[in-house]
Amino acid sequence: MTQQPQWGISFSKYFILPQRVILSIMGFLAILNAYTMRVCLSQAITVMVIKKNSTDDEEDHAICEPDDLDSGTSEGGEFDWSEELQGLILSSFYIGYIVTHIPGGILAEKFGGKWTLAIGILSTAVFTMLTPLAIDLGGSDWLIVTRVLMGLGEGTTFPALSVLLAAWVPANERGKLGALVLGGGQVGTIMGNLLSGVLIDAYSWHFVFYFFGGLGVVWFVIFAFLCYSEPTTHPFIKPSEREYLIKEIGPISRNKDLPPTPWKAILTNLPMIALVCAQIGHDWGFYIMVTDLPKYMSDVLQFSIKANGLYSSLPYVMMWIVSVGSGFVADWMIRRNIMNTTNTRKVMTGIAAFGPAIFMVGASYAGCDRVLVVVLFTICMGLMGAFYAGMKLSPLDMSPNYAGTLMAITNGIGAITGVITPYLVGVMTPDASLLQWRTVFWVAFGVLFVTAVIYSIWASGEVQPFNNAPIQPRTVDFEAQERKPHGEKDRSALEQSS
Repeated sequence: MTQQPQWGISFSKYFILPQRVILSIMGFLAILNAYTMRVCLSQAITVMVIKKNSTDDEEDHAICEPDDLDSGTSEGGEFDWSEELQGLILSSFYIGYIVTHIPGGILAEKFGGKWTLAIGILSTAVFTMLTPLAIDLGGSDWLIVTRVLMGLGEGTTFPALSVLLAAWVPANERGKLGALVLGGGQVGTIMGNLLSGVLIDAYSWHFVFYFFGGLGVVWFVIFAFLCYSEPTTHPFIKPSEREYLIKEIGPISRNKDLPPTPWKAILTNLPMIALVCAQIGHDWGFYIMVTDLPKYMSDVLQFSIKANGLYSSLPYVMMWIVSVGSGFVADWMIRRNIMNTTNTRKVMTGIAAFGPAIFMVGASYAGCDRVLVVVLFTICMGLMGAFYAGMKLSPLDMSPNYAGTLMAITNGIGAITGVITPYLVGVMTPDASLLQWRTVFWVAFGVLFVTAVIYSIWASGEVQPFNNAPIQPRTVDFEAQERKPHGEKDRSALEQSS
């Protein structure tokens, strides 16, 4: 275990917040930056492309007229890109995103999550700032390539953060700090939509890429100074917090001899399969909303770009509130023994799947009632926030030692839907009509419903056999262990290792 330097102990007195909270805040900002850079194109593309005009007066195909909610209309741009090509552009990010998930998880487990996370966000920021140049020089082809490269950088984010949280956050704080960190996705989506609308309206679509990319670079500099992969290597953590975390979590020794990942045991584990199914359902619904809700607001409801940014962001305000609140509720239920970890995760995941499935379809039947549509979409995404105290925390529950790999597998497979859904929406909505969009939401309903049922039956919140404690010995009183009965001894050692 690394000896803490004297200068670090002295410097630690200037920090009011514990370092695990600072890491959680920086993790929150990492995901926030990642999502703003990811979603700003969804707003920008609505003013970049030439708009379709519909003259069909049938109710199911109606294009909504301006009303008191927004007196403006959606205006188009200069690029003649079909709905199918727009779908391909929006999905191309996830092609790169999938590729680096598992390598990112493995690297983070071997060498720590700090630089795996930091370099990934930095590379995404650089390619975000290069996006306008790529479009000007090479049109849609170069834009697709740039988005793939952005995805390659951002693919390490969640695996690296899972490893960092497993190293820094005690089990009894995972709900609230885990939900705080993962809530960056909702706040990032809020900022990405809201500020994109304002910035595009005030300046141009080019500016949003410079702005959000620049914020990513600033985050990198601050994170590189403040955060470390684990408590035992942090030079200016307070000694009291260091001792507390070693006692609760244990020191982590990372080396090149780390035993290989038990792939077969992980991939054939039934709770793991259920977790992957839940991730697919969540991502299917989430990516449709994140990627295509601004297009629905623009093409069907005919919101202006400024109003589009505002009303597309509202659902994620509610989602963030619910995600943080559900984390506190989940911790409280587990701490008071109202429910065990497994059932708590199942309840939260069920709320986050069945509720959004119903309200998403309901919004498509609200027609051109803009207020009702916005309300229904807001409730839909609000309920989805419970995922972050449900299946999103399962990798940490099931295997603290392989949390990065589990997150990489689930998030990586789930991200395949990020490739499929935007392109599928483009294919299914060639005329951008209400009836075509309604079919999109019914498909999402089916996927969310089926995957949530599978998770509710077979999921687990307990440490799985494949965990096997490959991370080197934590603080265990072996003499005390030898005095215990055999079964209790094994259980106690397992708790120490997790």
